[in-house]
Amino acid sequence: MSTEIMTKTGQGGGFLLKEMDPQDVLTPEDFNDEIKMIKQTTDEYVDNEIQPVLERLEKLEPGLNQTLLRKAGELGLIAVEIPEKYGGSDLSKLAATVVAERVSGSGGFSTTIGSHMTIGTLPIVYFGTEDQKARYLPKLATAELIGAYGLTEPGSGSDALGAKTMAKLTADGKHYILNGSKIFISNGGFADIFIIFAKVDGERKKFSAFIVERSYQGFSSGAEEKKMGIKASSTTPLTLENVKVPVENLLGNVGDGAKIAFNILNIGRFKLGAGCVGGAKKGLEKGAKYAQEREQFGVPISSFGMIQGKLAEMALRTFAVESAVYRAIGYIDDRIDNRKGDYDYELEAIEEFALECSMSKVLGSELVDYVADETVQVHGGYGYTQDYGVERLYRDSRINRIFEGTNEINRLLIPGRLLKNAMNGSLPLFETIERVTKEIAAGKFDTNGDQSLLAAEKQAIANLKKCTLLILGGAAQKYEKTLKNEQELLGCLADMMMAIYASESACLRALKSQNKDMVTAAQIYVNDAVEQGAIWARTALSRFKKGEDLDRGLGMVRKLTQHPPIDTVGLRRELAQAVLKENGYPFEY
Repeated sequence: MSTEIMTKTGQGGGFLLKEMDPQDVLTPEDFNDEIKMIKQTTDEYVDNEIQPVLERLEKLEPGLNQTLLRKAGELGLIAVEIPEKYGGSDLSKLAATVVAERVSGSGGFSTTIGSHMTIGTLPIVYFGTEDQKARYLPKLATAELIGAYGLTEPGSGSDALGAKTMAKLTADGKHYILNGSKIFISNGGFADIFIIFAKVDGERKKFSAFIVERSYQGFSSGAEEKKMGIKASSTTPLTLENVKVPVENLLGNVGDGAKIAFNILNIGRFKLGAGCVGGAKKGLEKGAKYAQEREQFGVPISSFGMIQGKLAEMALRTFAVESAVYRAIGYIDDRIDNRKGDYDYELEAIEEFALECSMSKVLGSELVDYVADETVQVHGGYGYTQDYGVERLYRDSRINRIFEGTNEINRLLIPGRLLKNAMNGSLPLFETIERVTKEIAAGKFDTNGDQSLLAAEKQAIANLKKCTLLILGGAAQKYEKTLKNEQELLGCLADMMMAIYASESACLRALKSQNKDMVTAAQIYVNDAVEQGAIWARTALSRFKKGEDLDRGLGMVRKLTQHPPIDTVGLRRELAQAVLKENGYPFEY
């Protein structure tokens, strides 16, 4: 197709500027035996160790979380990203992400294990000195020591650098004295090691990170928060009153706090996206099984068109988001493989795809919320009771839109990161916008009559990319440096970019696999994404264009979002049959 817009393969944000080849993306069908074994081990761990004690976990039975973490340590599940010399297995980001996805079936315990193995451990892996790594990582690898992360404060959530916790160097230069408080700390009630962020001398530019042990005098954790969901996880405030932290426990350098916090959050975001995919699969499984067991009017409710529509929609959305998440992981691992073990380079590779990390987080968290809600609906009144475990999924899912930076913050980061890549010269965004604008003005919409598999969908995605670039270019020209203040406009652009990325990921995976049901899922997802994309485009254009300029812009949007109608009702019925046959998600790897 002539819609291709050239850029470097695998470049952060590059998906918007280029038509991708199915062979260039990682899909779950590509997973090797090692990854499949990790999946199986994690599934067995969740089924045999976690599921039988979920009720006890929800009551925060003393010592139970720690015991289960140590069992995960025995299986090697929490050490996949720790270097071998410190007791880990130093596997790929894909391996760690598969663990995050599969452990999602453990309710709030997934927060416990995720907090320990990611935000509680990786800051030391990436930023620790050799001494710090030798002291802490071997014990974190086995959960002999349990990790946690202290960033959020009563007055600073999304504005991490607004933290009030302060650190002062003692006169003899041997300790930092920390004073302040943290809130909403996962594993706060029992963790042994905390990554605590504080401003040295109260200065914003000296925002720094410290390894703080629970045993340090003046350190304490408060009462457990009474939460809506993830009740199996410990969540407490922390108090630091003149806590003496040895200078050897400064993580990185003074002033490295933002770099540490934001890099670790990028990793947390793509893992969270995968965990949400896992949660969605569990919800769909519960919904499909119940729909075939529950009878009304003398027949299973799975025979009803509206129920089938719900099951199909849950499956196709899960398929698209799963495809998007693992595509991003593939890009990151491909980049890291060039120089694995060079941690500065690994962080650069992850930061390169920060945009895709944010998209994974938003897409995943909104997927699992949707699936949880519809799973309750399929169960009817029983879904509102505790008997079927669906209300737990509903309660647990809601936090994900807040974790790892709210979805609102991540929506702003998505176009912001794209523009940053363009401004630093790493992405030919503005050159591409200029060319696409000329193509659109000349009426080149590339309707070339291609009849190959998913050709219409690929064309629709290519035109939606052009539409997004047209609006982004116009907005950047109109607002220049004040564009960051147009949050609603940026939100529309973020949603268009996510619709493109997830749609394209679904198509690429379906084309690579040639699976009929995957093709059906991709057709429906793209159809609906383009329809919604047209609404976001009109909303965005109406913000910064008026009169004849607006009319011309809206005319271009209409042309760029035209696509052949398809029988989405019939296609959903077909996909529902695949869901019912598998008693759940029909595309499990």
